Amino acid sequence: MAEPDRKEYGVDPEEFGSALVDAAALLDAELGDVDWSVPPPGSVRFAIDVPSGRLAALALGDPDSPCVLLVPGATGSKEDFSLMMPDLADAGYFALSYDLAGQYQSAGAGPENLEPPRKHYDYRLFVDDFLAVMMSTATPVHVVAYSFAGIIAQMAYVERPELFRSLTLLGCPPEPGQGFRGVSHLGRLSTWVNGRAGAALLIWGIRSGRMVHVPPGRQRFVNYRFRFTRRAAVRDIYTLMQKVPDFRQQLAEAPIPKFVAVGEHDLWPLQLHRLFAQAIRARIGVYRGGHSPCETSPHQFSRDLLALYAKADED
Repeated sequence: MAEPDRKEYGVDPEEFGSALVDAAALLDAELGDVDWSVPPPGSVRFAIDVPSGRLAALALGDPDSPCVLLVPGATGSKEDFSLMMPDLADAGYFALSYDLAGQYQSAGAGPENLEPPRKHYDYRLFVDDFLAVMMSTATPVHVVAYSFAGIIAQMAYVERPELFRSLTLLGCPPEPGQGFRGVSHLGRLSTWVNGRAGAALLIWGIRSGRMVHVPPGRQRFVNYRFRFTRRAAVRDIYTLMQKVPDFRQQLAEAPIPKFVAVGEHDLWPLQLHRLFAQAIRARIGVYRGGHSPCETSPHQFSRDLLALYAKADED
């Protein structure tokens, strides 16, 4: 399809974000350094059986309530949403998150468990796992998909739109094709390094703090997580992100509420995220910080999600 622009789509998406100084903003300002290994009070850890194996999950709230499915990205985990889950549960939602296959406590899930077995983690594996998690709870669900998981969520929506109540793409690659282009440092190298070298570079950037600067407590948890995450999974995801499919037209036509959430200093330039939001006719929220508003602005992000969900319930 042609590159989208304002003239083609003719809409300026409404904007959420962190400009409002309210109770949520004050709570975010007081966060400090968090111990990410401690789950939210009242939350439950369990496993979900999916085609690639068993995925480690974390949930908070009444399972009979409308579900908000929070999906972390590559090298991430369910704990990335720990600070948001209480706000969502307190508002009457069932907050559910899980580790992607090959990541952290889902490291045992992989292509060797498929029938028939396959050699690599591929888009089909992640989409089938995603759909299995969705159907393990009451549908349709509100989906919040972070970074690489945003690609998976788009693919799943195109296949099974009836399972979605809304779609939020958090720090999602904003352009199809070579997903790393536009990313500082890594983007310049990503066009010629293979999956193995690219994954090593990505892990080094995260563990060293060169790609994303985080507080010491967060960095300790991130480094601890890498003890379990399978390098093969990161390698294959890196390769997949070099071939991001284009679903902008399908999403633009989607009747559900859509939201693009991004940090003002994200890995990709903010202008690309704005163009992406416009292309899919989504609202956009820009938050202080970098690639992880779910960590740095969890209360403001939750506030805006709840406003979006209230609108979805009205419709």
